Amino acid sequence: MNDLCADIGYKSIKHAGEELCGDHVDIVDTDDGSTVVVLADGLGSGVRASILSTLTSKIISTMMAEGLPIEECVSTIAATLPVSANHGVAYSTFTIIHLVRNHTAEIIQYDNPHVILIRDGVVTDYPITEIHIEGKKICRSTIRLQENDVFVAMSDGCPHASADVTYNNNWKREDIADYMADLSLTGYTAKVLCTMLVDECDKLYGYHPQDDATACVIRIRQRVPMNILFGPPSDRDDCNKMLNLFFGKEGKHIICGGTTASIASKYLRKPIKAKPGFDTSSDMPPISVIDGVDLVTEGVVTMSRVVEYAKNYLHGNESFEEWNYGHDGASRICQLLFEEATDINFYVGRAINPAHQNPNLPINFNIKMSIVEELTACLNDMGKRIKVSYF
Repeated sequence: MNDLCADIGYKSIKHAGEELCGDHVDIVDTDDGSTVVVLADGLGSGVRASILSTLTSKIISTMMAEGLPIEECVSTIAATLPVSANHGVAYSTFTIIHLVRNHTAEIIQYDNPHVILIRDGVVTDYPITEIHIEGKKICRSTIRLQENDVFVAMSDGCPHASADVTYNNNWKREDIADYMADLSLTGYTAKVLCTMLVDECDKLYGYHPQDDATACVIRIRQRVPMNILFGPPSDRDDCNKMLNLFFGKEGKHIICGGTTASIASKYLRKPIKAKPGFDTSSDMPPISVIDGVDLVTEGVVTMSRVVEYAKNYLHGNESFEEWNYGHDGASRICQLLFEEATDINFYVGRAINPAHQNPNLPINFNIKMSIVEELTACLNDMGKRIKVSYF
Protein backbone atom coordinates (compact mmCIF):
# COMPACT_ATOMS: atom_id res chain seq x y z
CA MET A 1 0.00 0.00 0.00
CA ASN A 2 1.00 3.67 -0.40
CA ASP A 3 -0.39 7.06 0.60
CA LEU A 4 -2.45 7.34 -2.57
CA CYS A 5 -6.21 6.81 -2.68
CA ALA A 6 -8.95 6.92 -5.28
CA ASP A 7 -11.67 9.56 -5.24
CA ILE A 8 -14.52 8.05 -7.31
CA GLY A 9 -17.69 9.74 -8.53
CA TYR A 10 -20.34 9.03 -11.16
CA LYS A 11 -23.56 10.48 -12.53
CA SER A 12 -26.16 9.41 -15.10
CA ILE A 13 -29.02 10.93 -17.05
CA LYS A 14 -31.66 8.71 -18.59
CA HIS A 15 -33.11 8.65 -22.10
CA ALA A 16 -35.98 11.12 -22.41
CA GLY A 17 -39.31 9.41 -21.77
CA GLU A 18 -37.82 6.46 -19.89
CA GLU A 19 -38.35 5.71 -16.19
CA LEU A 20 -34.98 3.98 -15.68
CA CYS A 21 -31.45 4.61 -16.88
CA GLY A 22 -29.96 1.87 -19.05
CA ASP A 23 -26.45 2.48 -17.67
CA HIS A 24 -25.17 1.25 -14.32
CA VAL A 25 -22.01 1.77 -12.24
CA ASP A 26 -20.90 -0.69 -9.57
CA ILE A 27 -17.96 -0.25 -7.17
CA VAL A 28 -16.55 -3.05 -5.01
CA ASP A 29 -13.70 -2.82 -2.50
CA THR A 30 -11.68 -5.99 -1.99
CA ASP A 31 -10.00 -7.37 1.12
CA ASP A 32 -6.51 -6.56 -0.18
CA GLY A 33 -7.25 -2.83 -0.48
CA SER A 34 -8.03 -2.88 -4.19
CA THR A 35 -11.15 -1.49 -5.88
CA VAL A 36 -13.13 -2.70 -8.90
CA VAL A 37 -15.19 -0.11 -10.80
CA VAL A 38 -17.54 -1.26 -13.57
CA LEU A 39 -19.56 0.99 -15.89
CA ALA A 40 -22.04 -1.03 -17.96
CA ASP A 41 -24.27 0.22 -20.78
CA GLY A 42 -27.25 -2.04 -21.46
CA LEU A 43 -28.49 -2.54 -24.98
CA GLY A 44 -31.21 -0.07 -25.90
CA SER A 45 -32.83 1.95 -23.14
CA GLY A 46 -35.45 1.70 -20.41
CA VAL A 47 -36.22 -1.25 -18.17
CA ARG A 48 -34.56 -3.95 -20.28
CA ALA A 49 -31.34 -1.97 -20.65
CA SER A 50 -31.36 -1.20 -16.94
CA ILE A 51 -31.65 -4.90 -16.07
CA LEU A 52 -28.88 -5.85 -18.51
CA SER A 53 -26.46 -3.18 -17.29
CA THR A 54 -27.18 -3.85 -13.62
CA LEU A 55 -26.65 -7.59 -13.94
CA THR A 56 -23.54 -7.09 -16.09
CA SER A 57 -21.90 -4.68 -13.67
CA LYS A 58 -22.83 -6.76 -10.61
CA ILE A 59 -21.56 -10.02 -12.11
CA ILE A 60 -18.29 -8.52 -13.37
CA SER A 61 -17.50 -6.50 -10.23
CA THR A 62 -18.22 -9.44 -7.92
CA MET A 63 -16.20 -11.94 -9.96
CA MET A 64 -13.30 -9.53 -10.51
CA ALA A 65 -13.22 -8.73 -6.80
CA GLU A 66 -12.87 -12.46 -6.15
CA GLY A 67 -9.84 -12.55 -8.41
CA LEU A 68 -11.45 -14.45 -11.30
CA PRO A 69 -10.09 -13.78 -14.83
CA ILE A 70 -11.94 -11.55 -17.28
CA GLU A 71 -12.42 -14.51 -19.64
CA GLU A 72 -14.52 -16.28 -17.02
CA CYS A 73 -16.46 -13.08 -16.26
CA VAL A 74 -17.46 -12.57 -19.89
CA SER A 75 -18.36 -16.24 -20.34
CA THR A 76 -20.56 -16.10 -17.23
CA ILE A 77 -22.37 -13.00 -18.51
CA ALA A 78 -22.97 -14.62 -21.88
CA ALA A 79 -24.41 -17.72 -20.21
CA THR A 80 -26.51 -15.83 -17.65
CA LEU A 81 -28.20 -12.95 -19.44
CA PRO A 82 -30.94 -13.32 -22.06
CA VAL A 83 -29.93 -12.92 -25.71
CA SER A 84 -31.29 -9.87 -27.52
CA ALA A 85 -33.43 -10.95 -30.48
CA ASN A 86 -32.45 -7.79 -32.37
CA HIS A 87 -28.73 -7.70 -31.65
CA GLY A 88 -27.96 -11.37 -31.02
CA VAL A 89 -25.79 -10.68 -27.97
CA ALA A 90 -26.40 -11.44 -24.33
CA TYR A 91 -24.79 -8.62 -22.42
CA SER A 92 -24.16 -4.90 -22.38
CA THR A 93 -21.00 -3.05 -23.22
CA PHE A 94 -18.75 -2.36 -20.25
CA THR A 95 -15.67 -0.62 -18.89
CA ILE A 96 -13.72 -2.07 -15.96
CA ILE A 97 -11.13 -0.13 -13.98
CA HIS A 98 -9.38 -2.34 -11.43
CA LEU A 99 -7.33 -0.24 -9.01
CA VAL A 100 -4.78 -2.66 -7.56
CA ARG A 101 -3.83 -1.42 -4.08
CA ASN A 102 -3.63 2.14 -5.46
CA HIS A 103 -0.44 1.25 -7.33
CA THR A 104 -1.77 0.14 -10.70
CA ALA A 105 -4.90 0.56 -12.81
CA GLU A 106 -5.94 -2.42 -14.93
CA ILE A 107 -8.43 -1.21 -17.56
CA ILE A 108 -10.63 -3.60 -19.52
CA GLN A 109 -12.96 -2.15 -22.17
CA TYR A 110 -15.62 -3.58 -24.44
CA ASP A 111 -17.36 -1.28 -26.93
CA ASN A 112 -17.68 1.75 -24.62
CA PRO A 113 -15.79 4.96 -25.51
CA HIS A 114 -12.20 4.44 -24.39
CA VAL A 115 -11.24 5.65 -20.95
CA ILE A 116 -9.56 9.07 -20.93
CA LEU A 117 -6.38 9.44 -18.85
CA ILE A 118 -5.45 12.97 -17.77
CA ARG A 119 -2.06 13.27 -16.10
CA ASP A 120 -1.07 16.63 -14.56
CA GLY A 121 -3.72 18.34 -16.68
CA VAL A 122 -2.58 16.77 -19.97
CA VAL A 123 -4.54 14.16 -21.95
CA THR A 124 -2.18 11.16 -22.02
CA ASP A 125 -2.11 8.11 -24.28
CA TYR A 126 -1.68 4.67 -22.75
CA PRO A 127 -0.89 1.25 -24.26
CA ILE A 128 -3.82 -0.95 -25.30
CA THR A 129 -3.68 -4.67 -26.03
CA GLU A 130 -6.53 -6.37 -27.90
CA ILE A 131 -7.75 -9.85 -26.98
CA HIS A 132 -10.78 -11.83 -28.15
CA ILE A 133 -13.21 -13.50 -25.74
CA GLU A 134 -16.44 -15.18 -26.84
CA GLY A 135 -15.94 -13.57 -30.24
CA LYS A 136 -15.75 -10.06 -28.81
CA LYS A 137 -12.77 -7.71 -29.05
CA ILE A 138 -11.68 -6.70 -25.55
CA CYS A 139 -9.13 -3.93 -24.94
CA ARG A 140 -6.77 -4.29 -21.97
CA SER A 141 -4.33 -1.82 -20.44
CA THR A 142 -2.14 -1.61 -17.37
CA ILE A 143 -1.15 1.82 -16.05
CA ARG A 144 1.12 2.69 -13.14
CA LEU A 145 -0.75 5.23 -11.01
CA GLN A 146 0.58 8.68 -10.19
CA GLU A 147 -0.77 11.37 -7.90
CA ASN A 148 -3.23 13.69 -9.71
CA ASP A 149 -4.08 11.11 -12.40
CA VAL A 150 -7.69 11.50 -13.55
CA PHE A 151 -9.55 8.69 -15.35
CA VAL A 152 -12.80 9.45 -17.20
CA ALA A 153 -14.98 6.49 -18.20
CA MET A 154 -18.28 7.06 -20.03
CA SER A 155 -21.12 5.40 -21.87
CA ASP A 156 -21.68 6.19 -25.55
CA GLY A 157 -24.43 8.66 -24.64
CA CYS A 158 -21.76 11.24 -23.76
CA PRO A 159 -19.94 11.69 -27.10
CA HIS A 160 -21.98 13.25 -29.92
CA ALA A 161 -24.65 14.57 -27.52
CA SER A 162 -27.06 16.59 -29.63
CA ALA A 163 -30.46 18.24 -29.29
CA ASP A 164 -31.76 16.31 -32.33
CA VAL A 165 -31.37 12.77 -33.61
CA THR A 166 -28.16 13.52 -35.54
CA TYR A 167 -24.63 13.18 -34.13
CA ASN A 168 -22.92 16.29 -32.82
CA ASN A 169 -19.59 16.04 -34.63
CA ASN A 170 -18.23 18.92 -32.55
CA TRP A 171 -18.49 16.89 -29.32
CA LYS A 172 -16.35 13.79 -29.79
CA ARG A 173 -14.37 11.81 -27.22
CA GLU A 174 -11.34 13.99 -28.01
CA ASP A 175 -13.34 17.14 -27.28
CA ILE A 176 -14.57 15.67 -24.00
CA ALA A 177 -10.95 14.87 -23.13
CA ASP A 178 -9.89 18.49 -23.71
CA TYR A 179 -12.91 19.75 -21.75
CA MET A 180 -12.10 17.51 -18.77
CA ALA A 181 -8.35 18.25 -18.92
CA ASP A 182 -9.03 21.92 -18.18
CA LEU A 183 -11.43 21.03 -15.35
CA SER A 184 -8.98 18.54 -13.82
CA LEU A 185 -6.66 21.39 -12.86
CA THR A 186 -9.31 23.02 -10.65
CA GLY A 187 -8.94 20.45 -7.85
CA TYR A 188 -12.65 19.56 -7.99
CA THR A 189 -13.67 16.18 -6.58
CA ALA A 190 -14.47 13.26 -8.87
CA LYS A 191 -18.17 13.69 -8.11
CA VAL A 192 -18.10 17.34 -9.18
CA LEU A 193 -16.08 16.57 -12.32
CA CYS A 194 -18.47 13.86 -13.54
CA THR A 195 -21.45 16.05 -12.65
CA MET A 196 -20.06 18.88 -14.78
CA LEU A 197 -19.47 16.53 -17.71
CA VAL A 198 -22.93 14.94 -17.60
CA ASP A 199 -24.59 18.32 -17.11
CA GLU A 200 -22.78 19.58 -20.21
CA CYS A 201 -24.04 16.55 -22.17
CA ASP A 202 -27.56 17.22 -20.89
CA LYS A 203 -27.30 20.81 -22.10
CA LEU A 204 -26.09 19.65 -25.54
CA TYR A 205 -29.10 17.32 -25.68
CA GLY A 206 -31.32 20.35 -25.09
CA TYR A 207 -32.24 18.76 -21.73
CA HIS A 208 -34.08 16.05 -23.69
CA PRO A 209 -31.48 13.22 -23.89
CA GLN A 210 -31.70 10.92 -26.88
CA ASP A 211 -29.66 8.28 -25.04
CA ASP A 212 -28.67 7.30 -21.51
CA ALA A 213 -25.45 9.10 -20.60
CA THR A 214 -23.14 8.18 -17.72
CA ALA A 215 -19.73 9.42 -16.67
CA CYS A 216 -17.50 7.91 -13.99
CA VAL A 217 -14.43 9.85 -12.85
CA ILE A 218 -11.56 8.52 -10.74
CA ARG A 219 -9.08 11.00 -9.27
CA ILE A 220 -5.87 9.68 -7.68
CA ARG A 221 -4.80 11.76 -4.68
CA GLN A 222 -2.92 11.70 -1.40
CA ARG A 223 -4.79 10.68 1.73
CA VAL A 224 -5.95 13.64 3.87
CA PRO A 225 -7.04 13.01 7.49
CA MET A 226 -9.75 15.09 9.20
CA ASN A 227 -11.05 15.06 12.79
CA ILE A 228 -14.46 16.15 14.03
CA LEU A 229 -15.57 16.50 17.68
CA PHE A 230 -19.32 16.49 18.29
CA GLY A 231 -20.67 16.78 21.83
CA PRO A 232 -19.16 16.41 25.33
CA PRO A 233 -18.54 12.96 26.89
CA SER A 234 -21.16 11.36 29.10
CA ASP A 235 -18.60 11.21 31.95
CA ARG A 236 -16.96 14.57 32.69
CA ASP A 237 -13.82 12.75 33.81
CA ASP A 238 -13.33 11.65 30.18
CA CYS A 239 -12.99 15.20 28.82
CA ASN A 240 -9.20 15.27 28.87
CA LYS A 241 -8.97 11.75 27.44
CA MET A 242 -11.29 12.63 24.56
CA LEU A 243 -9.52 15.93 23.82
CA ASN A 244 -6.06 14.35 24.06
CA LEU A 245 -7.05 11.81 21.42
CA PHE A 246 -8.80 14.42 19.27
CA PHE A 247 -5.98 16.96 19.19
CA GLY A 248 -3.33 14.23 19.02
CA LYS A 249 -4.56 13.11 15.61
CA GLU A 250 -2.94 14.36 12.41
CA GLY A 251 -5.05 16.61 10.18
CA LYS A 252 -7.51 19.47 10.59
CA HIS A 253 -9.80 19.68 13.61
CA ILE A 254 -13.50 20.62 13.57
CA ILE A 255 -15.54 21.19 16.75
CA CYS A 256 -19.35 21.18 16.67
CA GLY A 257 -21.47 22.38 19.58
CA GLY A 258 -21.35 25.25 22.07
CA THR A 259 -20.69 23.14 25.17
CA THR A 260 -18.07 21.12 23.32
CA ALA A 261 -16.34 24.31 22.19
CA SER A 262 -16.30 25.59 25.79
CA ILE A 263 -14.61 22.39 26.98
CA ALA A 264 -12.03 22.63 24.18
CA SER A 265 -11.44 26.31 24.98
CA LYS A 266 -10.67 25.44 28.59
CA TYR A 267 -8.44 22.52 27.53
CA LEU A 268 -6.43 24.70 25.11
CA ARG A 269 -6.54 27.73 27.42
CA LYS A 270 -7.68 29.80 24.48
CA PRO A 271 -10.79 32.02 24.46
CA ILE A 272 -13.80 31.50 22.21
CA LYS A 273 -14.33 34.46 19.90
CA ALA A 274 -17.08 35.32 17.47
CA LYS A 275 -15.95 35.04 13.86
CA PRO A 276 -16.03 38.52 12.30
CA GLY A 277 -18.10 39.22 9.22
CA PHE A 278 -20.95 36.79 10.00
CA ASP A 279 -23.81 37.03 7.51
CA THR A 280 -26.85 37.96 9.61
CA SER A 281 -29.16 36.99 6.74
CA SER A 282 -28.03 33.35 6.96
CA ASP A 283 -30.44 30.84 8.48
CA MET A 284 -27.48 28.97 10.01
CA PRO A 285 -25.95 29.61 13.47
CA PRO A 286 -22.73 31.68 13.49
CA ILE A 287 -19.19 30.32 13.45
CA SER A 288 -16.82 30.82 16.39
CA VAL A 289 -13.03 30.95 16.56
CA ILE A 290 -10.58 29.20 18.92
CA ASP A 291 -6.82 29.41 18.30
CA GLY A 292 -5.60 25.92 17.45
CA VAL A 293 -8.93 24.75 15.99
CA ASP A 294 -9.62 24.89 12.26
CA LEU A 295 -13.40 25.29 12.51
CA VAL A 296 -15.84 25.81 15.39
CA THR A 297 -19.59 25.62 14.73
CA GLU A 298 -22.91 25.13 16.49
CA GLY A 299 -23.95 21.51 16.94
CA VAL A 300 -27.19 19.79 16.01
CA VAL A 301 -28.73 22.40 13.69
CA THR A 302 -25.51 22.77 11.71
CA MET A 303 -24.85 19.04 11.51
CA SER A 304 -28.43 18.36 10.43
CA ARG A 305 -27.86 20.64 7.43
CA VAL A 306 -24.60 18.82 6.67
CA VAL A 307 -26.54 15.52 6.56
CA GLU A 308 -29.03 17.08 4.09
CA TYR A 309 -26.18 18.21 1.85
CA ALA A 310 -24.48 14.79 2.12
CA LYS A 311 -27.61 12.95 0.97
CA ASN A 312 -28.03 15.35 -1.94
CA TYR A 313 -24.34 15.00 -2.87
CA LEU A 314 -24.80 11.25 -3.31
CA HIS A 315 -27.75 11.72 -5.64
CA GLY A 316 -28.34 14.69 -7.91
CA ASN A 317 -25.78 16.98 -6.22
CA GLU A 318 -28.08 19.93 -6.97
CA SER A 319 -27.02 21.68 -3.76
CA PHE A 320 -23.36 21.79 -4.79
CA GLU A 321 -23.18 25.53 -5.47
CA GLU A 322 -25.03 26.32 -2.24
CA TRP A 323 -22.51 24.64 0.06
CA ASN A 324 -19.44 24.88 -2.15
CA TYR A 325 -19.58 28.69 -2.20
CA GLY A 326 -21.18 29.13 1.24
CA HIS A 327 -19.40 30.57 4.27
CA ASP A 328 -21.71 29.30 7.04
CA GLY A 329 -20.75 26.47 9.39
CA ALA A 330 -22.55 23.70 7.49
CA SER A 331 -21.03 24.76 4.16
CA ARG A 332 -17.53 24.89 5.63
CA ILE A 333 -17.92 21.41 7.15
CA CYS A 334 -19.10 20.07 3.78
CA GLN A 335 -16.15 21.65 1.98
CA LEU A 336 -13.74 20.00 4.42
CA LEU A 337 -15.42 16.57 4.64
CA PHE A 338 -16.72 16.10 1.08
CA GLU A 339 -13.92 17.71 -0.95
CA GLU A 340 -10.76 17.70 1.16
CA ALA A 341 -10.83 14.75 3.57
CA THR A 342 -10.23 11.10 2.71
CA ASP A 343 -9.95 9.70 6.27
CA ILE A 344 -12.37 11.09 8.87
CA ASN A 345 -12.22 10.44 12.62
CA PHE A 346 -15.39 11.21 14.59
CA TYR A 347 -15.19 11.80 18.34
CA VAL A 348 -18.77 11.74 19.59
CA GLY A 349 -19.78 12.62 23.14
CA ARG A 350 -22.81 10.85 24.56
CA ALA A 351 -23.65 13.51 27.18
CA ILE A 352 -27.29 14.55 27.22
CA ASN A 353 -27.74 18.31 26.97
CA PRO A 354 -30.44 19.36 29.49
CA ALA A 355 -31.48 22.20 27.17
CA HIS A 356 -32.41 19.63 24.53
CA GLN A 357 -34.81 17.76 26.78
CA ASN A 358 -37.50 20.43 26.54
CA PRO A 359 -40.44 18.62 24.88
CA ASN A 360 -41.19 21.80 22.94
CA LEU A 361 -37.82 21.59 21.16
CA PRO A 362 -37.24 19.29 18.16
CA ILE A 363 -33.78 18.29 19.43
CA ASN A 364 -32.99 15.31 21.64
CA PHE A 365 -30.23 12.78 22.24
CA ASN A 366 -31.62 10.26 19.74
CA ILE A 367 -31.60 12.87 16.97
CA LYS A 368 -27.95 13.63 17.70
CA MET A 369 -26.99 9.96 17.45
CA SER A 370 -29.07 9.61 14.30
CA ILE A 371 -27.19 12.53 12.74
CA VAL A 372 -23.88 10.77 13.39
CA GLU A 373 -25.12 7.48 11.94
CA GLU A 374 -26.60 9.08 8.81
CA LEU A 375 -23.59 11.30 8.15
CA THR A 376 -21.03 8.52 8.60
CA ALA A 377 -23.08 6.27 6.30
CA CYS A 378 -23.14 8.98 3.62
CA LEU A 379 -19.42 9.64 3.95
CA ASN A 380 -18.73 5.92 3.71
CA ASP A 381 -20.75 5.85 0.47
CA MET A 382 -18.56 8.69 -0.79
CA GLY A 383 -15.58 6.37 -0.36
CA LYS A 384 -14.19 7.97 2.79
CA ARG A 385 -12.50 5.94 5.52
CA ILE A 386 -14.53 6.51 8.66
CA LYS A 387 -13.73 5.79 12.30
CA VAL A 388 -16.17 6.70 15.09
CA SER A 389 -15.19 6.81 18.77
CA TYR A 390 -17.88 7.34 21.42
CA PHE A 391 -17.30 8.81 24.86
